[in-house]
Amino acid sequence: MINRSAPVFIAGHNGLVGSAIVRRLESDGFTNLLTATRDELDLRRQSSVDEWFDKNKPQYVFLAAGTVGGIGANSSRPADFIYDNLMIHGTVVHASHEIGVEKLLYLGSSCIYPRLANQPMREDELLSGQLEPTNEAYAVAKIAGIKLCESYRRQHGCDFISAMPTNLYGPGDNFDLEDSHVLPALIRRFHEAKISGQENVEIWGTGSAHREFLHVDDLADACLFLMDNYSDIEHINVGTGEDGSIASLAERIRDLVHPQASISFDTSKPDGMPRKVLDISKIKDLGWEPQISLTEGLTATYAWYLNALEEGEARL
Repeated sequence: MINRSAPVFIAGHNGLVGSAIVRRLESDGFTNLLTATRDELDLRRQSSVDEWFDKNKPQYVFLAAGTVGGIGANSSRPADFIYDNLMIHGTVVHASHEIGVEKLLYLGSSCIYPRLANQPMREDELLSGQLEPTNEAYAVAKIAGIKLCESYRRQHGCDFISAMPTNLYGPGDNFDLEDSHVLPALIRRFHEAKISGQENVEIWGTGSAHREFLHVDDLADACLFLMDNYSDIEHINVGTGEDGSIASLAERIRDLVHPQASISFDTSKPDGMPRKVLDISKIKDLGWEPQISLTEGLTATYAWYLNALEEGEARL
């Protein structure tokens, strides 16, 4: 079990995942949380990261920082996605080794798995086939992050572990239609249709693709669980083990936000991977399972979005 009074660095603390990790650690009695904004620390610059680590000397690190987005953002900005993430992973992992960080948890993404991977996707599906083209640059960077942790463990004996979460959602999500993921984008589309009196909401793709969704607070709980209970070279999946079609997700959000709306599909837009659901047998065998149902999570996320709109805090 990691020391609750030791200095803990949460890289990416303002993001969806990082902010959830901060909440979880605070609720568990951690008293020395270290954070840095992008203005205070450019995680893409090794010299800046080295200086910050040498000054603050974190004992534990949660590496949740990175450039993220949905299909549209991945397709239009592949250079940003591969460069930013490669740099951030490299600088933080190396600096953690240099100052002797006791344990680091690196967070990847389920997009590391091949487009046509066997479903549900086990950890050993990694590098077993071609990646999904619409997020290949991001996936390559995330795979590099896994291999960084593995390599520093092999060569230097560092206790660096990797967790691969499925599609995430929850408070603090990005609702910008240009680069958000599907779930927050749907919430915004249906909400704006409701406000404007629009009777139809158009969805990207055919609606047939299947996805799994995990509330970010469940992920944060899993992160602390893994830091306390897991120390192995192989990455580990974190999800619900359950999936549904994008069409069914759209219907659930429609029923929550704007029940009078009809749904149509723009089949000229890509679906991405046909199906993406994780095999979570490994983490379940360790004793962890998600607690927040999709119905509960969607309701709470929409309530957060409405409040954030009123407060001017939603990322739009």
